[in-house]
Amino acid sequence: MHIHILGICGTFMGGIALLAQQAGHRVTGSDAHVYPPMSDQLEAAGIELMSGYEAEHLKPAPDVVVVGNAMTRGNPAVEYMLDAGLRYTSGPLWLAEQILNDRWVIAAAGTHGKTTTSGMIAWILEDAGLNPGFLIGGVPKNFGLSARLGDAPFFVVEADEYDTAFFDKRSKFLHYRPRTAVLNNLEFDHADIFDDLQMIQRQFHHLVRTVPGNGLLIAPADDQPLKEVLEMGCWTPLATLGPDGNWQAELLEADGSRFRVSIDGTEAGVVEWELTGDHNVRNALASIAAARHAGVPTSVAIEALGKFENVKRRMELRGEVEGIRLYDDFAHHPTAIETTLTGLRKQVGDARIIAVLEPRSNTMRMGIHADSLPASLQQADRVLVYSPASLEWDAESVFRPLGNKAEVCSESKTIVDLLKQEAKAGDTILVMSNAGFENIHQRILDALNERGS
Repeated sequence: MHIHILGICGTFMGGIALLAQQAGHRVTGSDAHVYPPMSDQLEAAGIELMSGYEAEHLKPAPDVVVVGNAMTRGNPAVEYMLDAGLRYTSGPLWLAEQILNDRWVIAAAGTHGKTTTSGMIAWILEDAGLNPGFLIGGVPKNFGLSARLGDAPFFVVEADEYDTAFFDKRSKFLHYRPRTAVLNNLEFDHADIFDDLQMIQRQFHHLVRTVPGNGLLIAPADDQPLKEVLEMGCWTPLATLGPDGNWQAELLEADGSRFRVSIDGTEAGVVEWELTGDHNVRNALASIAAARHAGVPTSVAIEALGKFENVKRRMELRGEVEGIRLYDDFAHHPTAIETTLTGLRKQVGDARIIAVLEPRSNTMRMGIHADSLPASLQQADRVLVYSPASLEWDAESVFRPLGNKAEVCSESKTIVDLLKQEAKAGDTILVMSNAGFENIHQRILDALNERGS
């Protein structure tokens, strides 16, 4: 079967492409924005990529067009697809019908931590010899790719609450019907499609309704919005995390690099790993609990996490020049920014942290969380904010509470030039964006190298 994917370079749709190819289909795709790491994966897999969205890309007609949720009416390829009466479907529905049938689906949902948690679960199952299938919105370094079919029964999926397609406005995760569901956390996000938190809670409750009575829900004991979701009705056993929960962690190192795991008051073992931050400790507890439901002993899961390498673009060390370390992180919400910086501060102590932020997500560009951003960046010693003309709010005013340590730049080149002048040995540069950020990471490293030559 010939499958053509519109929006193929998005993290989710790129994963669909890899799964379709592994299932024996011929896969082609179109996208307006091609950048690593997804473009590297697709090209390495031999999948033909076409630039833009042209009607000619759909001639001769494929057997089915899989439509990404970034596609809208008015898009030339979409209009041709509809006018020509081509068969089409969404990515989540294609996944549900073609891959997830008859699989034990383990889903990781929540505002934050979905990618990391699904990567952890997949790795624990892999290390236990179960060869799971997975589709993750990033590239787990233990695997080197974001999706694979794997062997039955287990399939791990990152369960996103964003909408499915222009013709299906339900959340993606409603198509997956998991047997094991992690609900990491919940707060307001995606202001471009949700009016308020209650709208998102309603979608999460629809997800809860799909988990069978012999399945398992895993959720923090101290997340009020999720408590409210479960109070709407819950028909599935619940395992809780954190203080007063079934699963708890005791930090043995302040940065979270070593912690003791207990379940229902009984010590289960100690995790020693490369990751840091309280948020990742929580992600680990959820992953251990999910793997246990799939039959993996807790001791095996704990040992596996000691070998876990985080997903690319999650506190990924991109390079070190003259004692200056540069990390790349996907943080694009004030809560994620704050928890990432807090974890980094515990790791580096009093050393200087320079935060470089691109407010790139739809919610960020709309300014929904703008007032919360200064507080989320308090742990940084220096803050450089990219504020292009397309930003819909006044960044200068928003970041004024940070005083002289913050600087707003209208061009990414200005940020590179400032870091070339200011950065010194011992500094940690943390770049935060959920897009390519004009390849600023490598440009900064190149500039620092030029300084030393």
